[in-house]
Amino acid sequence: MIAGPGSGAHAPVTRVLGFAEAELPAALAAQVAALEAEAWPGATPGHDPALAPRALLLVTADGTVAASLALLFKEIRHGGRTYRAAGLSSVVTRRALRGRGCGARLVAAARRELAAVPGLDLVLFSCDRPLAPFYEAAGFTRLPGAVLVGGTPEDPLATDGPGFDKEVLAEFLGANDGPDARAGAAAFAGTRIALHPGPVDRLW
Repeated sequence: MIAGPGSGAHAPVTRVLGFAEAELPAALAAQVAALEAEAWPGATPGHDPALAPRALLLVTADGTVAASLALLFKEIRHGGRTYRAAGLSSVVTRRALRGRGCGARLVAAARRELAAVPGLDLVLFSCDRPLAPFYEAAGFTRLPGAVLVGGTPEDPLATDGPGFDKEVLAEFLGANDGPDARAGAAAFAGTRIALHPGPVDRLW
C-alpha cells in the first residue's frame, strides 16, 4: 500500500526516526495509525511480526509524523535461487504536507537503510502505476512485465489481479551491483514472483 508520497519545495524541518515496529512509541504509533486510516479507510494498522517489520518515520520538530513507511523482510525463492528480500509498505505522507518533498526524503532514507543491511539481496515492491516515476526518481528500477504474487500459495493475491494497475520495482544490492544488478533485473522482469508474505500483509 502506497499513498501520495509527494515531492516539491518548502519541506518542513524534519528528522528520520527508525524503530522495530514492536518498539514504536505509543504516541507515534497512534499518529501512524491515523495517517494510514486516512489513506486506506478500514485497513488494520500494523504488520505481521514474521516479516520483522521496521517503522521509518519523518517527524517534524514539534513531533508531528509528516510521513511514514514500513520495511518488511522475508526470504523468497525465484529462478532456483533463494533471495533475502525486503519491501516498502504503507508509504504515506500527511495530507497537509504533501507536495513538499517529505515522501521523497523518507523513501531516500529507507533506500539508504536497506542498502546497509548485511546480506540483503534485493528490495522488491509494487506500487500503483502513476507512482512508479516517483520511485524511479528515488533510485528503484521498474521490472517490466513482472507480477508479484502475494497472500499465501493457497490464497494468492497478484498485482495483475482484477482492479489492480500496478508496477513492480526493485533494487539489487550487495553482490548484485553493476553488471550483476542488470542480470538480476533480467531474471525478475517479465516473471511471476512468489512473494507470499502471508494473510496479514498480503502485498507489501
